[in-house]
Amino acid sequence: MRLLIVEDQRKIAGFLKRGLEEEHYAVDIADTGEDALALIDVTPYDLVILDLMLPGMSGLDVCQRLRARGETIPVLMLTAKHRVEDRVMGLDLGADDYLTKPFAFPELLARVRSALRRHAQTKTVTLQVGDLVLNTATHEVTRAGRSIDLVSKEYAVLEYLMRRAGQVVTRTMILEGVWNYDFDPGSNVVDVYIRYLRRKLDDPYPEKLIETIRGTGYRLRASRVP
Repeated sequence: MRLLIVEDQRKIAGFLKRGLEEEHYAVDIADTGEDALALIDVTPYDLVILDLMLPGMSGLDVCQRLRARGETIPVLMLTAKHRVEDRVMGLDLGADDYLTKPFAFPELLARVRSALRRHAQTKTVTLQVGDLVLNTATHEVTRAGRSIDLVSKEYAVLEYLMRRAGQVVTRTMILEGVWNYDFDPGSNVVDVYIRYLRRKLDDPYPEKLIETIRGTGYRLRASRVP
């Protein structure tokens, strides 16, 4: 799952990004409301963590604009303001939850999971390609009923591929979908993680799911199961 952090304090944004990536989420950062809206225009985020106090366009303005144009993406609002009136205003403008600073990271994680679960009724929770199954709520992965342990980036790459089962995806698409937009496009990191996935998902089984499309990228060969 891909999250967007909208936070102008780099130290806080970096802390949140590192912690969320350790929990298998792909994470982007925007430090202004304008940049956040531009990223949301081109990227299908699963949740936005939105600071209330931003330079220029406030978090309240960002949330209001998202809802005005029909975006249903969950929004978890962060703020140093503790007044009940501020929390009520944020919720009335479309925020799904509200967390005041300073906060404990485990609580933020719990609120992220809760918001994603509530939103899951409109999204697929279980992805299946052949006998490969991925649960986006629990991050459990199995093949032929056998549990497979994946590290954070392995999981993120696999989820990206499974959501596009049967489609050819380029290395650049995977880089932009799993890593930061400023990641070196000449890096071979995608190929490295595909090799890791093949060792765990394909090598022990007669049917190989990950197909290389020479000069282009990769594809999961089996049809997705509804």
